[in-house]
Amino acid sequence: MSDKPMNEVPNNALVAWVDARLPVMKFWNEHLAKYYAPKNFNFWYYFGSLALLVLVNQLLTGIWLTMNYNPSAEGAFASVEYIMRDVPFGWLLRYMHSTGASAFFIVVYLHMFRALLYGSYRKPRELVWLLGCGLYLCLMAEAFFGYLLPWGQMSFWGAQVITSLFGSVPLIGPEIMEWIRGDFTVSGVTLTRFFAMHVVLVPLLLLGLVGLHVLALHEVGSNNPDGIEIKAHKNKDGIPLDGIPFHPYYTVKDLVGVAVFLFVFCVVIFFYPEGGGLFLEGPNFQTADALKTPEHIAPVWYMTPYYAILRAVPNKLLGVMAMAAAIAVLFVLPWLDRSPVASIRYKGPLYKGALFIFTVSFIALGYLGLQPPSPLRMVAAQVFGVLYFLFFLLMPIYSKIDSHKRVPARVTYHG
Repeated sequence: MSDKPMNEVPNNALVAWVDARLPVMKFWNEHLAKYYAPKNFNFWYYFGSLALLVLVNQLLTGIWLTMNYNPSAEGAFASVEYIMRDVPFGWLLRYMHSTGASAFFIVVYLHMFRALLYGSYRKPRELVWLLGCGLYLCLMAEAFFGYLLPWGQMSFWGAQVITSLFGSVPLIGPEIMEWIRGDFTVSGVTLTRFFAMHVVLVPLLLLGLVGLHVLALHEVGSNNPDGIEIKAHKNKDGIPLDGIPFHPYYTVKDLVGVAVFLFVFCVVIFFYPEGGGLFLEGPNFQTADALKTPEHIAPVWYMTPYYAILRAVPNKLLGVMAMAAAIAVLFVLPWLDRSPVASIRYKGPLYKGALFIFTVSFIALGYLGLQPPSPLRMVAAQVFGVLYFLFFLLMPIYSKIDSHKRVPARVTYHG
């Protein structure tokens, strides 16, 4: 007889029992062990997994912060000070969360830039891109709602300015603005409302969209720096010749990226948590005062490109429309690119030049959005705003007439 206890279930039998009721192994194989990714991934393909890492960081640190946070106008600022000064390692949790917000946008912007480099938004990945844009919108909403919660001067007045933009909508603008605030002005009611959105509604949307984004990606397969579909070349077993299993090859590779990222992340947290006023602004260390307006009101750095476009238009309603259009145009990108090739490796000088000008314009708009307004800065924002939109509006023309190199039949890889 076996020496094993009667109640001990063999490991493989336990796995089979669970898998018959919940397809854990099927999920593991389809999305990791037997999911074949192109073998020529490079540096730019770290940022998808890093975005998941930062999302987990934000969720976990956010949960712990809510345990000591008081979502009221009377207690919010004091509760943040209590977390920073009296809660064991509360300062670390707060800095991990505030720095993590900026890290999230850095990673997401680089992830989106990679899509522009290698055409990851093109057929058959249009839905992957659209879901990613939806994630970007939810991320901005999450950051906006969370920005009010410290109840500092910049939080309060930033929310006052942004919510007032909805008042420019013809006919129903004031009603929309009042509905969002829950009051005639930003108040404790607004704070409680934004707290609920920040910790419940938007995170649920984010998690749902992340799941759909990954499922859609794994259904059509990952893009690669050559823009070649690896599913076009398979062996007799149906395995892509230019693909390798995601696990263990890319899980190990991603661990290297995670290690480097965490090192930089920890350096910022421990030595530069305020980011020179970019991650945590000076006025936010003062409690909100409805009777004292800061000298210069600006959103957090990751929203300043759109804020610069808003300020560049003298008319308030047209400025809001321009800002909304700057985000909405991202959703139609897959149908604007008419180039016969996907990757920038094989595109001609017109697309490369346009992408360079677009990148410079986006960074310049971000800088201008941080600065106090002036006539010269307004003109500069108008110029860079026009260049931003021209990248998309002229894409059907320059991508079609642009020269291109011959794309190889198989992916290029140098081990």
